[in-house]
Amino acid sequence: MTAQQVQPGLFVRGFTPPLQLAHFKLIAFDMDSTLINIECVDEIADVVGRKVEVAEITEAAMRGEIADYKDSLRRRVALLAGVPEAALQKVYEERLQINPGVETFVAACRAAGLKTLLVSGGFTYFSERIRRRLQLDFARANTLGVAHGRLTGTLFDRPWGDIVDGAEKRRVLLEVCELMGISTEQAIAVGDGANDLPMMKAAGLSIAYRPKPAVLEQAMLSITSGGMDRALELLRP
Repeated sequence: MTAQQVQPGLFVRGFTPPLQLAHFKLIAFDMDSTLINIECVDEIADVVGRKVEVAEITEAAMRGEIADYKDSLRRRVALLAGVPEAALQKVYEERLQINPGVETFVAACRAAGLKTLLVSGGFTYFSERIRRRLQLDFARANTLGVAHGRLTGTLFDRPWGDIVDGAEKRRVLLEVCELMGISTEQAIAVGDGANDLPMMKAAGLSIAYRPKPAVLEQAMLSITSGGMDRALELLRP
């Protein structure tokens, strides 16, 4: 089904706006390039002069050109070995910004009664700070290995595994829906890259923010210009 442009920079597929935001009970957000303006792994790599190499892998993974997201992330993280842990704070303070309209949109979702979930293939160092900053209810991300004040180039094993990939994003969305006692039709998923598609396809409404082409072709609502709060032009309280 071809997306229809209903306003400049706003495309819809498979529904007729407006929708009632309060019909939904949960919204799940990707973090890097969705809630925030950067890909954190690329900016950490910049500290050791490896940004170009890492960013090329990141971009290919987000476009869906690398099928194995876990392998792509392990390759990128391995290139971070030896980076001082203090570089993470530098990236957070000097390079990371909340994307335009995100705070307004998240506040509208909370006001409408939705629970908020951050589920990211990025890193807990940043996701926990963003969770607190935006007052999100839940978060899941990957944990960078650290020893003697430097990154080890590995990821820390968690009870659920070591990497949040597309399949894990979908699984977390389904699990939270079940714990809340709601159907997936009452969930919204917001992302920009190919690894967000599994959770976006599982949700009742998928929102693409400044998406890669593969995501633009499949999302129900795509925002290609302006801030994330533009979704509120088509979603009523």
